[in-house]
Amino acid sequence: MVIKMEAQTIINEMITKARVAQKTFEKYSQEQVDACVREIAWSVYNNYEELAKREYNETGMGNLSDKLSKNRVRPTVFWWHLKGKKSRGIIRRLDDKGLVELAKPMGVVGCIAPVTGAIVTPLHNMMCALKCGNSVIFSPHPAAVETSKYYMELVNAALKKTGAPENLIQMVENPTIELSRLVMESCDISIATGGPGLVKAAYSSGKPSYGVGAGNDQCLVDRGRNFDEVAQMIIVSKTVENGIPCGSEQYTQCHRDDLESLIAAFERNGAYVLRNSEDIDKIRKTIFPNHEQNKAIVGRVPSVIAKQAGITIPENTRLLVILVDTYGEEEDLAKEKLFPVMCLRAYDTWEDAVAVAQANLEVMGKGHSCMIHSDSQAHIEYAAENIDVCRFGINQSSSKCVGGTMLNCLAPTGTVGCGTWGNNTLSENLDYIHLMNVSRIVYERKDAVVPSDEEVWG
Repeated sequence: MVIKMEAQTIINEMITKARVAQKTFEKYSQEQVDACVREIAWSVYNNYEELAKREYNETGMGNLSDKLSKNRVRPTVFWWHLKGKKSRGIIRRLDDKGLVELAKPMGVVGCIAPVTGAIVTPLHNMMCALKCGNSVIFSPHPAAVETSKYYMELVNAALKKTGAPENLIQMVENPTIELSRLVMESCDISIATGGPGLVKAAYSSGKPSYGVGAGNDQCLVDRGRNFDEVAQMIIVSKTVENGIPCGSEQYTQCHRDDLESLIAAFERNGAYVLRNSEDIDKIRKTIFPNHEQNKAIVGRVPSVIAKQAGITIPENTRLLVILVDTYGEEEDLAKEKLFPVMCLRAYDTWEDAVAVAQANLEVMGKGHSCMIHSDSQAHIEYAAENIDVCRFGINQSSSKCVGGTMLNCLAPTGTVGCGTWGNNTLSENLDYIHLMNVSRIVYERKDAVVPSDEEVWG
C-alpha cells in the first residue's frame, strides 16, 4: 500500500510533467490539436476488438459483444461531434454586440474512470481535454488497471505519431483511493465518473470538478402505442452490457388497461415477467440485501440472478421484468439496478404515473433521465414540468439516447450531468466546451441607447 507521502510524491511528479507538456501543447494550432484528438480516437477504433476482450476478461462485467460494439461505435460518434469545431483562439465574433470570445485551456485535467466504462468514458474525457489544449492525468479503476495500461500504450503511441509533447496524457500506474483523491486535489479541474462517494470526493477536493450522480431512469408509456416497438426499445436499452449503464430504464409504467398487452410484448421479445409475490420478495432480498445493491450480481444475466434467488426462469431470458405496485421509499426494487432487471407498474392516470416517477427519483436518480413513449405534446410537457431530470428522451431507448448519438442533439459523452438535483455542477452532457476557459473582448456599443428611468421602472 502506498503511504501518503509516497502518494503525494508520485502525483507531484506527474503534475510537473503534465504542466510542462501542457505549456507546449497550448501553443498548438486548431489543426494540430484536432490531429491529436482524432488519432487517440482512431487508436481505440482500430483496436476495439482487443480492447473489448481485455476489458471483459479483466473486469468480468457486462458481455463481450456489447463491449465490441461500444468500443467501435463511440469513438466514431465522439470524433464526429468534435470534428471541425473551434476550440482554440478566437471562437466567436458578435460584431452587433461588440463582443469577441477566445478559448483558452484550463491546464491539467484529472480523469477518474469507472470500471463500467473503462475505455470509452476516459477516451471521451481525454478527447475533450486535448481539444481545448489541456493535458491529462488519468486514474483508472483498480479492477481495470491492466486493460488501462494497454489502452494507454495505444493512446501514447498515437500521440507520438503526431509529434505531441511527451507526458501529454499520463496514467496512475497503481491506482488507489488515496492517489485518485490526490489527482482531484492537484489538477486544475477533474472529471469524476462513478458512484455518489466518488462524486462527493470530487466536490470536496478544493478544485473545480465535474462529477456525475447515480441514474435511476424512469420510463412512461402512454396510451395507443405499438407495444412491440416499446418492448424492443426497452429490452435493447436495459440489456446493453447486461444492464451496467446507469442511464437505462429502471422503472417502467403503462396504463392499467394496456398492462397485459405490454407484458405480452415483453414476453414475445425475450423478457420473463415475474408476478408471484413470494418470488418477487426472493428477488428483492437477493438484489438489495440490507437495502443496498448487491455488487456481486452487477452485470450478470437474469438466469444467474434468478438462480441465486432460488427461482427458475428460462436460461435465455434477456430481461427480468418484475410486476410491482409499490414505489419510492417503500420499494427497494424501484432503485437503480445495474443488471437486466426492471420494474413494471400499471397507472390509472398520466398524472399518477408522473407523480410515482418523481417519488422514485426522490429516493435515487434525481436529475438523470426519463424516457417517454408518447405522441401527446401535452403529456410530454406535463411530465417534463413535473419530473426533476435533465433529459427527457421521446420514443427512444434510454441507454442509446442519454449519452448522445448522431440521431439526437445531445452531446455524445461518457459523463452525464444530473444538475444540482444529483449534486452535480452540470445539468447537461459533458462536452469539450466544459474544459475551456473563455476570455471576452468587450467593445462599447456606439449605437447603444441608454433607457430613461421612466422606461426602466415605468
